[in-house]
Amino acid sequence: MTSEYQKNSISLAGAIAMGTGVMIGAGIFALTGQIAELAGPFFPLSFIVGAIVTAFSAYSYIKVSNAYPSAGGIAMILQKAYGPTTIAAGAALLMALSMVINESLVARTFATYLLRGLGLDQSGWMVPALAVGLIVFAYLINAAGNKSVGLFSIVMAVIKVGGIALFGAAALWAGGISFEAASDQQSTQITGFIASVALSILAFKGFTTITNSGAEVTKPHRNVGRAIVASIGICVLVYLLVAFAVGSSLSLEEIVAAKDYALAEAAGPTLGQTGFYLTVLLALVATSSGLIASIFAVSRMLAMLTEMKLIPHSHFGMPGKIRDHTLVYTVVIAGVLAVFFDLSRIASLGVFFYLVMDMIIHWGVFRHLKDDIGARGWVMLSAIALDVIVLAAFSAMKWQSDPLIVFVSLGLMGAVFIFEWLFLRNRSGEDAEPHSGME
Repeated sequence: MTSEYQKNSISLAGAIAMGTGVMIGAGIFALTGQIAELAGPFFPLSFIVGAIVTAFSAYSYIKVSNAYPSAGGIAMILQKAYGPTTIAAGAALLMALSMVINESLVARTFATYLLRGLGLDQSGWMVPALAVGLIVFAYLINAAGNKSVGLFSIVMAVIKVGGIALFGAAALWAGGISFEAASDQQSTQITGFIASVALSILAFKGFTTITNSGAEVTKPHRNVGRAIVASIGICVLVYLLVAFAVGSSLSLEEIVAAKDYALAEAAGPTLGQTGFYLTVLLALVATSSGLIASIFAVSRMLAMLTEMKLIPHSHFGMPGKIRDHTLVYTVVIAGVLAVFFDLSRIASLGVFFYLVMDMIIHWGVFRHLKDDIGARGWVMLSAIALDVIVLAAFSAMKWQSDPLIVFVSLGLMGAVFIFEWLFLRNRSGEDAEPHSGME
């Protein structure tokens, strides 16, 4: 397969825009209410703690990407740490699937905000129908070509970051700094707060998109790390501003009741109908553009895994290149998830998949790469410990409220590793080294 990766094609600004563009979508529009439901009245602190955990987590990605910038991204890190093994292949596929899960989350968020803006019921068949419609639209955009993706990402990131920041500032100015959500005198359980951090981490995990484009970033040995740090920093500020704006406009009960469209609900009391509709429009722009960018990234990652011979591939009679096929696989899986899972369960699946993959990466880098890349072992061990604490608390909360999603998550993760074990075990004796275009 001819490599589609172009060195020096993404500027530092473009890489930052890519990271923030993927993060600021469902991360703030759908997860704010879910985080408040778990964390209680002081839910903005969850974003701060989530950013701290993400900073520890990002360390491994930054160190390896700076040393070995690659279009293989996370798959490259896993291959270098574990070789072409079941662990590497399974963890890489978990990462790809966590990104697809995020796409279904974004699509359902789009549908929820659209129906809310139209004053229609958000509990019926129209949510999955609109979500699938958006996924198909995003597929058509990606299938049409990827010219000017960098410029598009920058423009959309500016619109999203600027628009959401403007919403937060306007809501705080109109509603005052009194934090309405904290006036309910509700206690915050420590387990619930720690569990909420898992969702906050999910809101920041889009920085991995930059890692997956490492070889294409200008001066990658320096700029990949800079882009990751900058995108996380920007999102921290935006998330905090929005969280305080929502908490200043609504009580905790109101935020939880409107958890799937909390930002739109918060705009009404302080900004009026005009602010409400502008917030809905901003949500539609942010989610749709984020979905387009995410589908582009996931389809490329699956193509990379195919080139690295870590996953099987079948054309199913379709013409075109491998990425054309992985694009179809991506939208089909995202569409199925959008139909059969609600926002809360989709987010839970994403948490389990991402945190397990994250721990596997940190352990592999710690055991096999830290001396080569000059990394500090204590930082990676701290990242693993924080992931374990957060995942344990999240699992405990979900076991009480929705044990089915715990079983589904464990079953799917087990199926991924068994699938990869069977594939690698039965694979013919072909060269398992990555394609030269990956580096």
